[in-house]
Amino acid sequence: MIIYPDTYLKKVEDINIEFLQKNKIKALILDVDNTLIDYSQNLSESIVVWAKELKGQGVKLYILSNTNKKEKVEKISKKLDIPYKSFAKKPLKKGFLEVQKILNTKPENIAVVGDQIFTDIIGGNRCKMHTILVEPIKEKDFWYTAWKRPLERKIKNDYLNKIKTKEK
Repeated sequence: MIIYPDTYLKKVEDINIEFLQKNKIKALILDVDNTLIDYSQNLSESIVVWAKELKGQGVKLYILSNTNKKEKVEKISKKLDIPYKSFAKKPLKKGFLEVQKILNTKPENIAVVGDQIFTDIIGGNRCKMHTILVEPIKEKDFWYTAWKRPLERKIKNDYLNKIKTKEK
């Protein structure tokens, strides 16, 4: 289903090289807000270390954000030494496909990582990329995201219940 992620994890740092190799993923397209940074734009040292380790293992990383605040994304991009594209208009395919071309990687070898179903997961699924839903770093959200969270929680809970049912 287009609204369900392929994988659900608590945080981006849970994505490790073993997981990526098992799933034949060579590149990650990363969301920024509430995926890499919190509402106050704090970037944790654990994410800096995580990104450096994955890049050291040959994993390509790229930031794709819907924000129109270029300076914010640029600041995170510089700290992580990862290229970026802002104002991506996710879930439209255009931004994902542009990044795929830049990464020069097949869609099945790319994972889209984000905290929102209606932008990151749907967009990645529409482009036939592996999708990874992570929990938002903090509960505080921008108004244009907050109104969607109750519906996203319901979808996530339905997804997790289906996973549990399959495991039995």
